[in-house]
Amino acid sequence: MTFDPTPSRRVLLAGAGALAAAAGPAAARAPAPTASNPLVRQRADALIFKHHDGQYYMTASVPEYDRLAIRRSPTLAGLATAKESVVWRRPKTGKLGGYIWAPELHEIDGRWHIYFAAGDADEPFHIRTYVLRCLDKDALTGRWEMAGQFQTPWDTFTLDSTIFSHKGVRYALWAQQEPGIKTNSNLYLAPMATPTTLARPPARLTVPTLDWEIRGFKVAEGPAPLIRNGKVFISYSASATDDRYCLGLLAADENADLMSPDAWSKSPEPVFVSSEETGVWGPGHNAFTVDEQGRDVLVYHGRDYKKIQGDPLFDPNRHTRVQRLYYKADGTPDFGVPVGAGPVPDRFAPLDRPDAFLRHEGERPLVGTGPLPTTQFRQKPGPAGTVSLEPILKPGHVLGVGAGGAVAIVPAGGDPRRASFRRVPGLAGKGVSFAALDGGHLRHRDGAVVVAPAQDAAGRAAATFMVT
Repeated sequence: MTFDPTPSRRVLLAGAGALAAAAGPAAARAPAPTASNPLVRQRADALIFKHHDGQYYMTASVPEYDRLAIRRSPTLAGLATAKESVVWRRPKTGKLGGYIWAPELHEIDGRWHIYFAAGDADEPFHIRTYVLRCLDKDALTGRWEMAGQFQTPWDTFTLDSTIFSHKGVRYALWAQQEPGIKTNSNLYLAPMATPTTLARPPARLTVPTLDWEIRGFKVAEGPAPLIRNGKVFISYSASATDDRYCLGLLAADENADLMSPDAWSKSPEPVFVSSEETGVWGPGHNAFTVDEQGRDVLVYHGRDYKKIQGDPLFDPNRHTRVQRLYYKADGTPDFGVPVGAGPVPDRFAPLDRPDAFLRHEGERPLVGTGPLPTTQFRQKPGPAGTVSLEPILKPGHVLGVGAGGAVAIVPAGGDPRRASFRRVPGLAGKGVSFAALDGGHLRHRDGAVVVAPAQDAAGRAAATFMVT
């Protein structure tokens, strides 16, 4: 290869631990603010990554489909209010004057590049992929020029190009309509020779054929690579861009020949779909990044409502959202469900039950194992530094303390002394504990969740939670 891997992508694919170490003591002393959803309103197809300069960068489609803009922030949460720098606008006529979609910022060989899809003014859906390069060091203030069209074997509908490196090889990964295949787009992979050209013919990784991939349109698009747990994963978006939009997942062994289609398996069902319980519709076009602690984060867009007037592409309210990404026992990503509005939720594992989590079954909180969404709670700030714990599947409800210290899921807005806690350092010397305002701590007892004193070592361990 003639150019180096993008540093930010290299850090992501190398693993989260390196980022945690790079954060240093200062980051440990000053915890980053918690991101809240939606993170950035009216921004779809977002790419967010943490660069080796310690900053988060973000690109996304704007509702007008007319420009390329970049945000930068020292924290993930800060992207919500970060100033957006417009680095390119489409011409009013001619080539590239149509719809501008899904920009991605990458640093290649020490120079910033933006990959984006563009139509023409007289044919806005004549979508092809183009590459801009920056002539200066600062992506937000630098001068940009056209590097050229991204070259593929066919002059057809091409979009959602991304790049990543694996075992010393830089790959391009994109969606395209292939002549002779009656789909809107399939996914393709090839090693790169330059930022705009391929080193060899591409491999076709997947064609949308399953029921959940062809609702409204036959689509496989928005691929996003993730290398974890001995596997190379590629998530992708399928079906129409309304509430049917969803994510699928491809997987290959990290030592396999990635250019062999036989190396890849496809999830038989979608891995991330709309959720009526959490109120997020059409989640898709995702990316992966890490938070300030080095934990994996899923980036995606989704709407706050199901019914859309007119063409979904012209509904402006696809908002950028983020949530933590977890893994199943076999190392496969567990996407769970879109977590809904509010602070990004956490999972709480009791110190004496590291294999279990605070969770709920319906209205009953307990400690045990179960589907990921039942173990996710957001810490909602309250008066005087208190927090309430809201299960993501029960928005508008929180953990509340009843008679004798029994804990149940109750409607929010009741007696704050019964539904609020003070988050304190873990009673067992690590993690966190939640002190009830009328005395005692949130803890578990024989699988049940109660508020009770924690007077000995066993009690303190049962009242200490590791945040995961």
